[in-house]
Formats: sequence, structure tokens, C-alpha cells
Amino acid sequence: MTLFSAPVESLSVSRLGTSGLPRLARRHPLVFIGGGLLAVLIMLALTAPLNVSDPLIMDPFKRLQPPSAEMWFGSDNLGRDVFARTMFGARISLLVGLMSAASAAAGGLLIGVIAGYSRSFDNVVMRVMDGLMAIPTVLLAIALVSLTGAGVGILIVAITVPSIPSVTRLVRSVVLSVRVRPYVEAALCGGASLPKVLWRHILPSTIPPLMVQSSNVCASAILTEAGLSFLGVGVPTEIPSWGNMISSSSLYLAVAPFTVFAPGICLVITVLTVNLIGDGLRDLFDPRSKRRS
Repeated sequence: MTLFSAPVESLSVSRLGTSGLPRLARRHPLVFIGGGLLAVLIMLALTAPLNVSDPLIMDPFKRLQPPSAEMWFGSDNLGRDVFARTMFGARISLLVGLMSAASAAAGGLLIGVIAGYSRSFDNVVMRVMDGLMAIPTVLLAIALVSLTGAGVGILIVAITVPSIPSVTRLVRSVVLSVRVRPYVEAALCGGASLPKVLWRHILPSTIPPLMVQSSNVCASAILTEAGLSFLGVGVPTEIPSWGNMISSSSLYLAVAPFTVFAPGICLVITVLTVNLIGDGLRDLFDPRSKRRS
């Protein structure tokens, strides 16, 4: 039996219902801590245009100023507010991370279900997935940027495509395990149509591991976006992002380290938050954690 092979009935309403939230918070605090931090980050990113100044305004007379009441995180080499740029950079990181995770989850779920249930397509699909896994994200991003130009959409595609095979393999393994269960065979023998069996009996079993894997893809996508932007093949330089900020401020690390620390610390906190959610979801959906409790 695999980690997520238990029937979805183990996640009963009593465990996830509103009446059990306090007990669930005590048993699985990582989900609530990570979810709360992520909600705060999303709120700060969405309200950035209302709470901070324009991140593109340059003032040569305020170059590399230390943190102050006017500029909480100081200013960069062009006199731009580091705090404002950090808040707007959160919008890019969260957008790339969440969209890449959602796209990889949707594509991997569809392909994984087909590959796991249809033996005729299994070999072909999995060989294609093996080929996609051999494509480095950095090289794919460089190729796409050289063909179409830098952009957030291109970056999401470059991160999503290599992430789909891992999701596909996970979903396929779950489908292969669930399709031979007695309740699935009983439903087919009882005259239930294949779409109904997939929707009611097989697809729900893939959701818990898919959510955990999606959190891993999201964290990896945020780090990849920062790394690609640092190398100059991510989002355009005129768009504030944590990778761009770290890259442009690295030259002034000795005289103005605060210009690097602000986006770097926010990047670490965001990735840590997503990983906390993933670890909490893994413990929540692990059927063995219920027996330990």
C-alpha cells in the first residue's frame, strides 16, 4: 500500500469540518501556520499598489540610502524604494509559483489519469514524459526567451513543462493502484459508466497526493523564477522581481547590503511558507498519521 493509497473516505467530514478545526489545528499546525503566512503574503502582494509608492520612480539624490522612516528597506543604486519593489516583486513570484503549480497539476492530472487507466497509451505517454524530464528548465527558458522575448507568460511555460512529468508519474501510480480496488471493479460490474467511475472513485484518490506535489512545484517554481531572473532570462528587467533585485544589487553588496537582504529574506520566507503547507498536507493526508493520533 502506498502512502496515499487509502480510500478518500478516511478524510471524513469530522476531520475537515468546521467543528473539528481546533483539533485539526493542534494535530496539524503546519497547515495553518503555512496557510496563514501565505494568506498574508498574498494580501500584501495584492494591496501593494495601494500601500506603497511606485517602484519605478528613480531619484538620483537618494541612491543607496539606508533604511529610514521614508524608505523602510532603503533605496537601490537608482534611488528606487526597495520596500516598494519588494512588495511588487512578491506579485511576480506568487503569480509564477501558483500558476506554474496549477498548470502542472492540471496537465499532470489529465495525462496521468489517461496513462494509468489506458494501457494502450501508457507506454507512449510515459516515454514522452521521460523526454520532457530530460529538458533542463534553464535551457528551455533561454530558448523560449530568445525566440519570443522575456515575459512572465514565457517563464511560466518554461517552468511548467518540465514539472508536468513528475506530477504525471505520481497520478499514474495512484490510478494504477486504485483501478484494481474491489469497489472500483464492483462499480464497473454494476453497470457504471467509465466517466462516472473515474469521477467518483478514481479521481478523488488522486487529489491528496496531487495537492502535496503541487506545493512542491510551487516552491520550486518560485526559486526557479528568482534564479532565471537573476541570470537575466526571467521577467524583463523593468518589472520588479526578487531575482532582478538581487542581481542588480549584488554589485553593491559591500556598501549597501540591505538592498540584497530584503528580497532575499522575502524569497526565503515565501519558499519556507509553501514548504510548510506541503509538509502539513502530507501529514494531514497520510492515513498512518491518523493511527498515530
